[in-house]
Amino acid sequence: MSRMAACSRVITAAVVCVVAVGCSSSTPDSESLAPPAATASVDGTADVDGAADSERTASSEDRSASTTEAAPSKASSGSQTVTLGAGCFWCVEAVFERIEGVSAVRSGYSGGDVENPTYKEVCEGMTGHAEVVQLDYDPAVTSFEEILQIFFTSHDPTTLNRQGADEGTQYRSAIFYHTDEQKQVAGKIIAELNQSGAFPNPIVTEVTPFRNFYEAEGYHQDYFELNGRAPYCRLVIVPKVEKVKQVFAEKLKPSAKAE
Repeated sequence: MSRMAACSRVITAAVVCVVAVGCSSSTPDSESLAPPAATASVDGTADVDGAADSERTASSEDRSASTTEAAPSKASSGSQTVTLGAGCFWCVEAVFERIEGVSAVRSGYSGGDVENPTYKEVCEGMTGHAEVVQLDYDPAVTSFEEILQIFFTSHDPTTLNRQGADEGTQYRSAIFYHTDEQKQVAGKIIAELNQSGAFPNPIVTEVTPFRNFYEAEGYHQDYFELNGRAPYCRLVIVPKVEKVKQVFAEKLKPSAKAE
């Protein structure tokens, strides 16, 4: 079996596993995860959308007045960098911070034409930017194929400009590749996943060359680590993190295994 085929089989098995155990982020165990602050809807389920909207709006209002600057790659010698969009960057950051071989994760904005965008501007959907994380990783520890396995397992790559309750082009699924090899690997994995029927619908992930990256405001960095008990974190991010920890247990950092 080719390396690429093996990669697609891992992702397919992960998707099946997630469906079987019911740990999709869209259907969290509200009884065990919902904090007292979360409100209830008329049918008695936790109001995830309301909690998320109010929390993200509050964060936007609390941000400092300073703008972000274009951030160059900070990968050390031997490391590689890739920029990924998979919906809310709070979720993606929390996932990849737990992966062995990933030395840095920065939340920010990429793929648009507006320089130094603010969170509020990106949320309005007029900048062309996507919410992304930029990863520095050691391919000798965790390969790019494995990075993409985790990427495709931790979000829905078949919904155009939407992840759960978050809707807009800023939440699009995207791979901003930094090398031709990354482009080729991403294209092959997507083709094999579509061919294998790993997902019920075709993958719509954007695969485009990396152009720019603007690091997000300070309060977005390490958001889950600093705000783990907030409603959005407990109802949306926790299930995503637990999904990845279950499926990719062998790729977790020791600190993540001990959580």
